[in-house]
Amino acid sequence: MAKESCDGCGRTISISGGIANIWSFSNQPSTGIMLEFEDGSDHLLCYPCIEQIPDNPVEADVAALEEYDPETDADTSAN
Repeated sequence: MAKESCDGCGRTISISGGIANIWSFSNQPSTGIMLEFEDGSDHLLCYPCIEQIPDNPVEADVAALEEYDPETDADTSAN
């Protein structure tokens, strides 16, 4: 399973499918998705960040998301 960082908070996102899973039998779901905004920007975001952005988001909304801190935040995307 491929892993990337969330563009909003920096959490590690598991990306299922694709060439990274060709020899793996893992059934783990993805923990984020790539979104393309109407302003032309695209961002890989974890599900907790997706819940925080407003309707019709722009790049500045992603920049305004707080950095993930595992010491103070429970990572709900790993469940």
